[in-house]
Amino acid sequence: MSSNGSDILLVGGGLANCLLALRLRALRPELGITLLEAGATPGGNHTWSFHHSDLRPAEREWLLPLADHAWSHYEVCFPERQRRIDGRYHTLGSARLAQAVMALPGADIRCNTQVLQVGPQSVQLANGETLGAPLVIDGRGAGEATGLVLSYQKFLGQELLLTAPHGLTGPLLMDATVLQRDGYRFVYLLPFGPDRLLVEDTYYSDTPELDAALLRSNIAEYVRARGWSCREMVREERGVLPIVLDADFDSFWPATDAGLPRSGLRAGLFHHTTGYSLPEAAALADDLAGLAALSSSHVGPWIRERARRRWQSQRLFRMLNRMLFLAAAPAERYRVLQHFYRLPQPVIERFYAGRTSLDDARQILSGKPPVPVLRALRCLPPSASRTRAA
Repeated sequence: MSSNGSDILLVGGGLANCLLALRLRALRPELGITLLEAGATPGGNHTWSFHHSDLRPAEREWLLPLADHAWSHYEVCFPERQRRIDGRYHTLGSARLAQAVMALPGADIRCNTQVLQVGPQSVQLANGETLGAPLVIDGRGAGEATGLVLSYQKFLGQELLLTAPHGLTGPLLMDATVLQRDGYRFVYLLPFGPDRLLVEDTYYSDTPELDAALLRSNIAEYVRARGWSCREMVREERGVLPIVLDADFDSFWPATDAGLPRSGLRAGLFHHTTGYSLPEAAALADDLAGLAALSSSHVGPWIRERARRRWQSQRLFRMLNRMLFLAAAPAERYRVLQHFYRLPQPVIERFYAGRTSLDDARQILSGKPPVPVLRALRCLPPSASRTRAA
């Protein structure tokens, strides 16, 4: 334990470090934990959704009680395909996550804390204070996109209270019947109550820029088109997630930097097609808490190797991303996802969970191609000789 009383310093209070704090406190209560968050509360202002099958049984046991909502099915809607998929789907809100983290007994949770420098055993704060610990984990968001060729999933969502029931019985994950603009566009709906729902205007786009005013207008137009009337806008959230087209892992996280552990997006632990990181964050929290040696010199190389293996396993996802972004005209990109949702439900579930098998890959790539596949493969060779910054 360091002189400031911590065995573990978690830098950044995003999803990954919050879940690490929860599991470490539950499984290793003898350890001193300090979490440093630049914002007013841990977790920020986000909604994280996940399929039941995304998590291992042990992860469900502790994570599902944190979830705000659960449904028994969801739907997708495209111009030439509509489908209902039976299977549990969950949502975790940042407010509930923050409440759980702030209530951790004995943990030192410091919000509104600016960090200047992070090292393997110490963190320098903007107020001049230096904190030390045997294990420091840097979870401050995506960081630089060195070694990556990226496109983006960007969205703006509004939680709305309606004047009358909306009639939805489950989430609508993708309504791609809307006007296609700025890449592949769809509206995402989460019904939080009979007259309460989250409406997100979402884009798989070539650029990270987000026109908030336009997306707000789109949401209002969509709500009116559905025959709904808004009584109150409860809250608003926005986000930009990385979608990886090509990657050089050794450039993204050089072996010379392995001594400083990373978590979440900063570690590259996310799904390369959806951009989602909750399943990876939950698995990391469970597995890391079980390690015998919790020091930066041991944990850093362990997380880096874990991330490297996950990147190798996502080659198919990056190829699909190139089909989506490089082979189709922007207004036709929806056809890639429309084609994907013809597949058997177990294949879809394993895809979202990041556990696609070779047979799954064969099924995903079979059938009449929705876009010119060869053009996609030729547009971007599978090497990160070119990079674009996030």
